[in-house]
Amino acid sequence: MKTVIKYARKAMDEPENYEARSNLMWSSTVALNHLLTVGKGGAWSVHPIEHVISAYYDITHGVGLAVLTPAWMSYVLSDTTAPRLARFAREVFGVEEADNRKAAELGIQKVRAFNQSLGMPATLSEAGVPEDLFDEMASEAVRTSVIASRAYVKLDISDVKQILLSCR
Repeated sequence: MKTVIKYARKAMDEPENYEARSNLMWSSTVALNHLLTVGKGGAWSVHPIEHVISAYYDITHGVGLAVLTPAWMSYVLSDTTAPRLARFAREVFGVEEADNRKAAELGIQKVRAFNQSLGMPATLSEAGVPEDLFDEMASEAVRTSVIASRAYVKLDISDVKQILLSCR
């Protein structure tokens, strides 16, 4: 994620910049090949939720992830998840807040700000996704994945719908 933050804007401003583009491609490869999750198990819930959205609507996976990720982070933030989300905020964005809950919240704000700096939509409606199929999409996200049984924070259909609603 640090590499993405470092090179995303540069790649957008300088499309021919080989270093920026190759580092983004390498980051994508590492993120998608499951190397980082070997032996850890569980699923990252945002990914299958977004797959359903882009199956129904013509948005890119990255746009959907940009909208969903901070909403998911906010939804799952609890006393149990705060330390891990705070670690992400500290390691990736340099958040210095000592309190885990506050650090996690600052990290979520930083994710949103980073996405905005790239011109990403902040809501599903900005991305052209209305809420009329949220029930169906929530059901499909749970049916076609393991987010209800093996996710970092297990999500059922009502949880996914609440996340989608928070992205309106």
